[in-house]
Amino acid sequence: MKKGFTILEMILVLSVISLIFLITLPNIQQKNEIIQKKGCEALIEVVNSQILLYELENLETPSDISQLIDGGYLKEGQQRCPNGQQIQIVEGEASAQ
Repeated sequence: MKKGFTILEMILVLSVISLIFLITLPNIQQKNEIIQKKGCEALIEVVNSQILLYELENLETPSDISQLIDGGYLKEGQQRCPNGQQIQIVEGEASAQ
C-alpha cells in the first residue's frame, strides 16, 4: 500500500487555505489604510516641529514647505504623505491637502 495524499484530501486542504486567505485579505487592506493615515498624521507632526525650529532660527514663519526643504529642515520626500496627499503650510501650521 502506497502512502500519500489523495486528490480529495489535497482539494480539501487547499479549500481551507483559500478560505482563510479570503477572510484575512480585507482585514489586511483595512490595516494598510489605517497605517497610511497614521503615517500622514505623524509626518504632519514632524513638519510642525520643523516649522517651530525654523521660526526659532530664522525669526520668521515659513510660508511654504519648500523653505523647510531648502533650509535642510526636511528631506525632499517629506513634502508628501504616504497616502499621496501633499503637505502644505497654512498660517504657520502643516496640513495635508
